Amino acid sequence: MESLPGYISFVFILTTFLTIYLFYRSSLASTTAIWVVLGWTIIQGLVGWTGFYTITDTVPPRFILLLMPTLIVMGFLFITSSGRRFMDGLDVRALTILHIIRIPVELVLFWMFAHQTIPQIMTFEGRNFDILSGISAPFIYYFRFVKNTLPKKYIFWWNIICLGLLFNIVFLAIFSAPFPFQLFAFDQPNVGVFYFPFIWLPGVVVPLVLFSHLVVIRSLLQSGSKG
Repeated sequence: MESLPGYISFVFILTTFLTIYLFYRSSLASTTAIWVVLGWTIIQGLVGWTGFYTITDTVPPRFILLLMPTLIVMGFLFITSSGRRFMDGLDVRALTILHIIRIPVELVLFWMFAHQTIPQIMTFEGRNFDILSGISAPFIYYFRFVKNTLPKKYIFWWNIICLGLLFNIVFLAIFSAPFPFQLFAFDQPNVGVFYFPFIWLPGVVVPLVLFSHLVVIRSLLQSGSKG
């Protein structure tokens, strides 16, 4: 977007590929997974570049084409034996430290608000507290996986709480967008995420963050969250 300084796009592009890299670190046993993620990232980047998602008055919204495929893939992984084997092979440590990317994401959202492309409620000055997940992630990682002093039950509840924070910002983002069912931020709707490269936030970054939480929660439930 022409109204945004170039450094905002640059920081977000770096953040997106840092997210992909950290996910790659968790899935070293499967090169297929990272190629799928990279392919999806490139495709959505090209589609976003055309301005396809900036048209928001269609029914159903075009945005569904960005969100539904990732949700379907996640569902497939959870209900199939091959998908569950893939998740069993993921590194919980890497999936935990991945959440540090939520810090630069929240900074980017704040800068976008400052340049009037998203509403204040989507930032840490409004109703979005997701930055707490990013700030706490290194401490969770250190005390659980380095010092081994943090019980599993705290990792479990940390993931649950951070998952709730993620759902909160997703809810705010969807219902602040200029869709027919918009509920918030009519004076400054959420339009920024429909443009390249910010289309990668709902299309790539959020799905990887969501998947990371779900995989770790599943792993903890299987092994028992106590201890």
